[in-house]
Amino acid sequence: MTRLWNEPADFADEMIDGFVAANERYVRRVPGGVVRSTVSPAGQVAVVVGGGSGHYPAFGGLVGPGLAHGAAMGNLFASPSTQQVFAVAKAADNGGGVFFSYGNYAGDVLNFDAAQERLRAEGIACETVTVTDDIVSASAGEKHRRRGIAGDLTVFRIAAAAAESGADLAEVTRLARLANERTRSFGVAFTGCTLPGAEQPLFTVPEGRMAVGLGIHGEPGIDETDIPTADGLAELLVEKLLAEVPDGVELAGARVVPILNGLGSLKYEEMFVVYRRIAQLLTDAGLELVDPHVGEYCTSFDMAGTSLTLFWLDEELAPLWDAPVDTPAYRRGSVAPQQRLVATDSTAVMAEAIEPGDEASQSVARTVLAAVRTIVDTVDEHVDELGRIDAIAGDGDHGIGMQRGSHAALAAATAAVDAGAGARTTLAHAADAWSDKAGGTSGALWGVILSAVAAKLGDEGRPDAAAIAAGVAAGSRGVTDYGKAEIGDKTMVDALVPFSTTLTGAVDAGAGLTDAWRTAAEAATRAAIATAELLPRMGRARTHGQNSVGTPDPGAISLALIVTAVGETLAAENKKESANA
Repeated sequence: MTRLWNEPADFADEMIDGFVAANERYVRRVPGGVVRSTVSPAGQVAVVVGGGSGHYPAFGGLVGPGLAHGAAMGNLFASPSTQQVFAVAKAADNGGGVFFSYGNYAGDVLNFDAAQERLRAEGIACETVTVTDDIVSASAGEKHRRRGIAGDLTVFRIAAAAAESGADLAEVTRLARLANERTRSFGVAFTGCTLPGAEQPLFTVPEGRMAVGLGIHGEPGIDETDIPTADGLAELLVEKLLAEVPDGVELAGARVVPILNGLGSLKYEEMFVVYRRIAQLLTDAGLELVDPHVGEYCTSFDMAGTSLTLFWLDEELAPLWDAPVDTPAYRRGSVAPQQRLVATDSTAVMAEAIEPGDEASQSVARTVLAAVRTIVDTVDEHVDELGRIDAIAGDGDHGIGMQRGSHAALAAATAAVDAGAGARTTLAHAADAWSDKAGGTSGALWGVILSAVAAKLGDEGRPDAAAIAAGVAAGSRGVTDYGKAEIGDKTMVDALVPFSTTLTGAVDAGAGLTDAWRTAAEAATRAAIATAELLPRMGRARTHGQNSVGTPDPGAISLALIVTAVGETLAAENKKESANA
């Protein structure tokens, strides 16, 4: 369990501040994460990695000469937001383009891709390779759907070595893709991990049992077995990985880098006992072992577990793997002394001037603020339950992420209303703050929804029910376009689409906004409850889909709770305005 924190919601930010304070030789703080504190050559491709916090030394611990130029660092087990990724990439850019790499998780893909689009719009060339090394998370025929675990290290290191050698963006991308194709991982756990402030771990394993095929975000394993001996575990890990050798590799004489990774609480001495047998088995299989790694490279907070990664070298990858690296948490070879950058206040963010709305729109903005306050109250009331149902087949952070996002939205909306903003500006500021602070998939998607509704509100006059229904419909389309989920995938979409279509239909039939909204909220609630019987086809829960049958989707449930509560707020505000008329 974790023992030391102040406010759990502040843990990630305070952790990053402390990490930077302890490693100023290597890194400096920027909005959204860290970048090198040393000078990089002009024109060099900038390698930017990232993901949620809770995986140290991934991702900030891998920033430094010979490895990453920057790391976007989200909240615990939540992807960094689009704004965070964009800010880190801008700070890391050397004029040679930006190469992104990260584990293949839905929230990371959404936010990194959105940041990449923004950078390209500004004329900065970008490419991406997602890491897909975990062999249990999808079949060999669907490797592109696999998640990234400890194999992040091999892909990051090859990409960075290529960039340091002067390779252009296309070549860095090609080599990183080759490294990913030649990396395979498999992991087990003996206990789950516990996030700061949480009373229970995200999953539990019975005494004497072992979860097989787990993820690094507290996702439970796909199977469970008795804990074997150290030799027995080594045999399981090696057997699973040698059953899927990359295309074109002949076992006899092949060169392989073995990486035995600790997930947070397993003692190094235990891993050495396991590695002793791993080395014997790999050697007996005819392999040449190169630069073995035993240690912590991608953890899962305090999880007790381990994973084995095999990185299959070839004539191109071998010399890149030998390139020197010097970062806070990972060092290889000898890196020449680096020139330090001149210190600047890189955390300063320019505030956007707010243009006041007209009197009618300012009145609507106050209703928007009341609705956002209702969202905060609703999320706070249900945060533990949302986390509980998310932990059944996911990573258990949905309630915490929704809480962070909604509170940030309330602060932004309050500041906008105090500055005289109209309805559009108020809700747009709330949307940006939500997506930035929450990160993850839900943060990105709620940002899309609120931004779409904001665009239909305007900063002049009072929008009618049709405009609001059109905004919700635009948000619904935005979510399906952005997240690629469809009805039946067991996601937020299963509640959002019925809410939107019912709202539009009721308004088109002549219903007022409050009545139409209440009817739509009831449809969303029914649809959210019905997700309990679905198998997830998207997101982290997909790998452990059977575990979630009987439990509704947390994203659908949180949306249904929110629209129901907001409907009551709209009715109360409407009654108040009628009384004052």
